[in-house]
Amino acid sequence: FIDDQPANNILKMRSVARRLKSERGIGLIIVDYLQLMAPTNTKASDSMTQQVTEISRSLKTMARELEVPVIALSQLSRAIEQRRGKPRLSDLRDSGSIEQDADVVMFIHREDKMNDDSEKTNIAEILIEKHRNGPVGKIDLYFDEKRVTFNSIDKSNFGDFAESEETSVDF
Repeated sequence: FIDDQPANNILKMRSVARRLKSERGIGLIIVDYLQLMAPTNTKASDSMTQQVTEISRSLKTMARELEVPVIALSQLSRAIEQRRGKPRLSDLRDSGSIEQDADVVMFIHREDKMNDDSEKTNIAEILIEKHRNGPVGKIDLYFDEKRVTFNSIDKSNFGDFAESEETSVDF
């Protein structure tokens, strides 16, 4: 089920998710992206940071209430463009509450898109910067641009969680 209504807010989303869970069952909710959601309890004077904080906390509450994982995509701040490095938690746009509320925060970093001289052509680093119940680290994946798929490669830096099996993730 895809709900692509403009200006969706957490109250509408929670209502639809409750109905879908009772009628069909749901295993995952994906929000693309957090800053596009409309806040529900805001005043005209509320900053974008306050609005994103409300949305982030409401998504966390909904995930717990429905016992369903929520993947919420977020924009990054412009600081990363000026710094020219890998994304960090402080680069999450408009709110520290995203970092605080999330159980896991991951970034996709492509060095070849940031640096023309990069030797890491088509290598996507999946950076696990926060994991409330597990390790942080990175996994290097090959990004097949023609098929828009990620494939595992032997080199990973993820301690006990490194896998040598060939894995493909299609989106």
